[in-house]
Amino acid sequence: MLEADKISVDDAAPVPVAAPSLDDALAASEPYVALEREVRMIIRRAQSSATLTARRVHPDLEASAYPLLAYIAQHPGTRGSDLAVAFGVGRATVSRQLSRLVALGLVQRDVDPEDSRGQRITLTDDGAQRFERARAARITMFRGALADWDPDDVSQLATLLHRYLADLTAWQTVHAGRPPG
Repeated sequence: MLEADKISVDDAAPVPVAAPSLDDALAASEPYVALEREVRMIIRRAQSSATLTARRVHPDLEASAYPLLAYIAQHPGTRGSDLAVAFGVGRATVSRQLSRLVALGLVQRDVDPEDSRGQRITLTDDGAQRFERARAARITMFRGALADWDPDDVSQLATLLHRYLADLTAWQTVHAGRPPG
């Protein structure tokens, strides 16, 4: 064969690539379809138990306020703006919820020593005790529900949920205001 008769890769005609079939697309997305279903079910179950958890803290506590208490318990001295960022809501929403928590005697606002215009938020002693009782009840529920699980599996689930939340939050931050896809 002469050198001139050799065909290089650059000279070859492009090979048509078939578009993925609908079955291929569905198979590729199946893990995400399953994830959406499971997250949806977790959210539904969480919403149904959230009111009970909030009532364990205080009979007049709204279900949506329990996560705020948990964040404040974990980050004593946090600011309202920190809560707004952590939960992806506006400052006005956080301010209303904090006012309700103050009125219930669960949190207190103190002047920020570093910025007298700001406030640091902490649980009151009563709020801390009430929150801890509700949290302990939730942990007891998880232990009972997952009693047959290996502790390493429970740990792995917590790790994966943490990773899921971090990645989802990062994605939402980048894509804020844009439709998915």
